[in-house]
Amino acid sequence: MSSETAIVESQLRQPVHAVQRQLQSGLLALIALLAAGSLMALGYRTTTHAVSLTIDSQTTHIRTHQATVGSLLEAQDITLDITQDITLRPADIVRPALDTPLEETSSITIDRARAVTLIADSRRTTEYTQANSPAAVLLEAGIALEPHDRITVNGQTWVPETPFPNRHPIEVRVHRAVPFSLTDAGIRTRLWTTAPTLGQALAEKGIDVYLADAVRPPLRTRMTAGLNVTIQRSQPISILVDGREIHTRTRAKTVAGVLSQEAITLRELDYTQPAVDTPLRPHQTVDVRRVDEEFVYEEADIPYETRWQADSSLALDTRRLVQAGQSGTRRRRIRIVYENGEEISRETTSWWVEEAPIPEIIAYGTKLVWRTVQTPDGPKRYWRKVRVLATSYSAATSGKPRDHPAYGITRLGWIARRGIVAVDPEVIGLRQKMYVPGYGLAVAGDTGGKIRGKHIDLGFDEGKLELWYRWVDVYLLEPAPSPDEIRYVLPNWPPER
Repeated sequence: MSSETAIVESQLRQPVHAVQRQLQSGLLALIALLAAGSLMALGYRTTTHAVSLTIDSQTTHIRTHQATVGSLLEAQDITLDITQDITLRPADIVRPALDTPLEETSSITIDRARAVTLIADSRRTTEYTQANSPAAVLLEAGIALEPHDRITVNGQTWVPETPFPNRHPIEVRVHRAVPFSLTDAGIRTRLWTTAPTLGQALAEKGIDVYLADAVRPPLRTRMTAGLNVTIQRSQPISILVDGREIHTRTRAKTVAGVLSQEAITLRELDYTQPAVDTPLRPHQTVDVRRVDEEFVYEEADIPYETRWQADSSLALDTRRLVQAGQSGTRRRRIRIVYENGEEISRETTSWWVEEAPIPEIIAYGTKLVWRTVQTPDGPKRYWRKVRVLATSYSAATSGKPRDHPAYGITRLGWIARRGIVAVDPEVIGLRQKMYVPGYGLAVAGDTGGKIRGKHIDLGFDEGKLELWYRWVDVYLLEPAPSPDEIRYVLPNWPPER
């Protein structure tokens, strides 16, 4: 390096050292300044007051150089640590008082007045108050409540003396009651209501109204003072119809009226219990009886009759069929009546002959033919042979006691004995002689209550009764009776078994 170069470097190095010395001296001055500032700040802070500020139960801790409670609340820097608006209103309560020196207290309490929107008598105002109930707010506002008025808080019915809810905002509304008169089922009453419509007013009073009731004016009518209301009451009625039970209410006066109301039609034969013109009474049951009728037709045979026709060319007890009989047909019309589906009556309304019967015609012989029968007493001529049931009797079995005046006396006044036979005189005439095989000759001389038709009772001497019960041929002997005394057609009773 040359000497010139060395001189130049030396000259350049000298200002650098000078700058360093200047920087060092400046830094020291700054440190001294900062230290002084810190000492001043420390001194300023040590001279502040620590205060707890409670607003509506929420507490904030602050430090301040303010001298009084009032100046603290007015200071602008206080909002750095407080999240609430602390603008004071006349109704707010501050403890201790605003002029209290902060040296005398370490806590400040602010009870904010609540904002209450008050709606009454078509006016809307906002009140700031420490009052804790609607009654107290209204008292402060000079608003009087009448006995039937109603209070709502935030839309909910409220007892005036009950404290407000904790939530905000608060709206207090005064609902003024209006008087109205109610005539219900003829009874007149004066009432008060705060409801906006008649329907709501009646519901408010617990007055039930049914659809069938007549309410004047209509339920939707706005309530005004002095409104006259009339309710014409319906009555509960039950109707039994078509398998159903209908429970309804009606203002109809008669059974017919309630049926018309319910659109129940009676057909021609239907009827009601009670009758349709019966006045209705509450809780009455009307029974509708549905009546139906049906007509059916039935056929029945008409038996043909047998007609007997005398024929002198035929022998006695012989017959000839002249005309065969044929049954006829008759029809009848039957009316069947049903009530509620059950048959209650059945009657024949008419009969008529559909086809007439054809009678049977039988010719019977009237010609007497004499024949002979052999008897123990020799041959006897007879004019008729009859098949009969033969029984036996004696005086002791005739049904009369021994001391009876007619004991043992026959119908013809003869003494009952063997040879006297009891007959039905309509078949065998009294005094008719006959021969009974196994018994002998006899004569019809008696009758009996049980002797009917082709039945004879053979008489026996008392103490010598022989028991008979058999069918035999009886021969009616000569002489024959006159033609008008002969029964040409004999009965078929009793039947032979």
